[in-house]
Amino acid sequence: MKKYGVFDIIGPVMIGPSSSHTAGACKLGKIARNILGEKPLDVVFYLHGSFAKTYKGHGTDRALLAGILGMNPDDSLLRDSLEIAKERGVKYSFVEKDLEDVHPNSVEIEMKTKKGEIVSVIGSSIGGGAVEIIRVNGENIKFSGNYPTLLVNQTDAPGVVAEVSKYLFDSNNNIAYMSLYRTQRGKEATMIFELDENIDRQTLKNMEKLNNVNYVRFIPLEKNTAINPAETKINI
Repeated sequence: MKKYGVFDIIGPVMIGPSSSHTAGACKLGKIARNILGEKPLDVVFYLHGSFAKTYKGHGTDRALLAGILGMNPDDSLLRDSLEIAKERGVKYSFVEKDLEDVHPNSVEIEMKTKKGEIVSVIGSSIGGGAVEIIRVNGENIKFSGNYPTLLVNQTDAPGVVAEVSKYLFDSNNNIAYMSLYRTQRGKEATMIFELDENIDRQTLKNMEKLNNVNYVRFIPLEKNTAINPAETKINI
């Protein structure tokens, strides 16, 4: 007996035409902006595979930029995101690029801040509006965006995981999934916590003050999109 998610049957709430090329693309853009932590000054979208070949026809360009501007996939202003970006002083460009062994609907989003800092996020739209983030600043990671997600970049040292986990416990937030990625012992590492609830701003600020924590980023889950397709199944 095969199990189908709700989104396999009815699809996501969105501005069309495509759940993969439009809704998923918008979600990727918004996650990237949350990882950056602010509105970018300049954005380059490196489009891979079918994203590169059909992005204008499917509105992928408008959807990606809408996400960068903080819009959701069902925002009616998504259609006007190219013009809105210019009005808000956000420069952008779309470039075809082979990202090698990734999903055909993938994009590398390179964002530049007013201070000249550059943050790169690679993600894939995997169908039905679902996405995966697979790389941040060249570091291989993985999370879905189906949960409120906390990213903690740290110096790999004893006690950091425990301290961050304690803050989550004290704020009554349950951890659904947790991963830690590092390239070398004692060097830079990234923790990813997928949670059951959003985190308040004060808790995030307190985490940023912890020893060996470089920065904290949070990707909230909007209340109107809180259905998790991985856990909502219909037997057919």
